[in-house]
Amino acid sequence: MGSQISQFFELIIGKVIELVDHILPMEFMNDPIMVKELVNATWETIWMLLASGIVALLLGLLVGVVVTVTNKDGLLENKCVYFVFDKFINFFRAVPFVILIPLMMGLSRVLVGTATGTTGMLVTLVFGIIPFFARQVQSALADVDSGLIEASISMGDSPLQIITRVYIKESIPGLIRSISMTLVSALGLTAMAGQVGGGGLGAFAIRYGYQRHELDATWTTVVIILLIVVIIESSANYFAKKLTH
Repeated sequence: MGSQISQFFELIIGKVIELVDHILPMEFMNDPIMVKELVNATWETIWMLLASGIVALLLGLLVGVVVTVTNKDGLLENKCVYFVFDKFINFFRAVPFVILIPLMMGLSRVLVGTATGTTGMLVTLVFGIIPFFARQVQSALADVDSGLIEASISMGDSPLQIITRVYIKESIPGLIRSISMTLVSALGLTAMAGQVGGGGLGAFAIRYGYQRHELDATWTTVVIILLIVVIIESSANYFAKKLTH
């Protein structure tokens, strides 16, 4: 399975190299070691994005829902709970990601056994993504028609039923677009993580594009990142339109 995935990415990278070759001379294309490193860097970026993204989106959704329903005049108004979760979001949104990386090293070692490499960056990425997505969720849920919520309450639905059948269901298109924005933002964080030993396309661009001044390697990295962004946004727009009712 691993070899098949590697072959798939080698094929994709080969097509990307051909595309960029029309713009810039691709000298490193003749270096099989660099091409292999580029393939591995792409896979590392996708792995960090998916692994941290799935966990962060689930936790971010939970935090966003809690902040929404415990807010003033919310479904389950609770000042203490709202204060804790709201300050959690504000704190991690305020800390720059490059500072968050060393700040989370201890927790990363406890949870995943390392603070460096692609695996070591997962914990930091999760805490970098959660607050951003939680605010997006809060905004999407705030747009739900209050009349639907009141109708659900009058029918005797439980808070959990109202959250799942009204809040979540009615805001699915907005949540999908929020997921798209969050993943694109997370992609930028993975590139930033590459500067401090996180691996991925960010590390590849720094090592070859910045330190060795190989412009073709930099442009190839940019094109790959743009392709990932296009795939994320196109998929989100497609599903958002399909699920809009």
